[in-house]
Amino acid sequence: MTRTEKLREKIKEIADAVLISDEKNIRYFCGFNYTDGCLLITHNKAILFCDFRYIEAAKMEACTEYEVVMFSGKRSDWLGGILKSENIVSLAFEDRVLTVSDFEKLKSDIPDIALVGAGALVSELREYKDESEMEKVIKAQRMAESAFEHILGFITPERTEREIALELDFEMRRLGAQGSSFDTIAVSGSFSSMPHGVPRDAKLEKGFLTMDFGAVYNGYCSDMTRTVCIGKADDEMKRVYGTVLEAQLRAIDGIKHGIICSDADALARDHIYEMGYKGCFGHSLGHGVGMDIHEAPNLSPSAKEKKLDTGHIVTCEPGIYIEGKYGVRIEDMLLFYPDKVVNITKSSKDLIEIY
Repeated sequence: MTRTEKLREKIKEIADAVLISDEKNIRYFCGFNYTDGCLLITHNKAILFCDFRYIEAAKMEACTEYEVVMFSGKRSDWLGGILKSENIVSLAFEDRVLTVSDFEKLKSDIPDIALVGAGALVSELREYKDESEMEKVIKAQRMAESAFEHILGFITPERTEREIALELDFEMRRLGAQGSSFDTIAVSGSFSSMPHGVPRDAKLEKGFLTMDFGAVYNGYCSDMTRTVCIGKADDEMKRVYGTVLEAQLRAIDGIKHGIICSDADALARDHIYEMGYKGCFGHSLGHGVGMDIHEAPNLSPSAKEKKLDTGHIVTCEPGIYIEGKYGVRIEDMLLFYPDKVVNITKSSKDLIEIY
């Protein structure tokens, strides 16, 4: 069953058809990456609407189950006309991504159609990845890992945080990435205590340097974090680093099919707290990764019902952050195959000291 067929099965319980307007969701269902268009999926039709700029490419690249239609003029005419000819009475829409303004415009364009929010139906489909999606994430991750190996030879105490971030971005691009999964993080010294700190035009401080980055390959993201030390790590720094690493290893070892997300989080969090760092791990253990860098599920203490299962791709990224002093985070990605859970991140997690 194709992705479109799966969506059609879900939508028919609430509406006659569904309108997909989010760019990533459009790509997910029809395989064509473009802007300024939409998909209309009825019980027996799948239509890709695009304008003149994309019509030729759409005919070549979109899934064959989609009829490619070039629109022009008012949406009330081309969309309204199709809905009328197909006897559509109710239309599901992406209420989680559509703005209030866009919703009002849609309602005005098709006033005789009952609009129904699709809720989590689309995100629930995207949450569980197929083999082709997993392969893309793995390729993106290999690019990020190669960039990490490159950056280890690039880092010197004279570099700035911004130079480190830019070099990681450039190297991933050079290796074939479409871009970065998110704004690359490279923060050092006292600024490493901020999990999502912004790289500064300042030379690297002595102490920890945390780098959080990822590549995008064919629309899919990777995500990894490594923390190194500029200069020699003292005993307390080694203890913090070792605690984070042990917490991550315990979580990776314990995360299996069927585990509840909050229990997965506890595998790492409990160790960090037991080692005396309660209050220093302020984010969840991990999150889903796919076409977006943050997707369902969320491995957080509050996720007490959601279970991890085949098709999930999640990060495992415990950390310790001591305000005004320093921070450490180590992040890998786990893929849930039908019969096993695989850590696809290959980069070393030994504490590296750079002089």
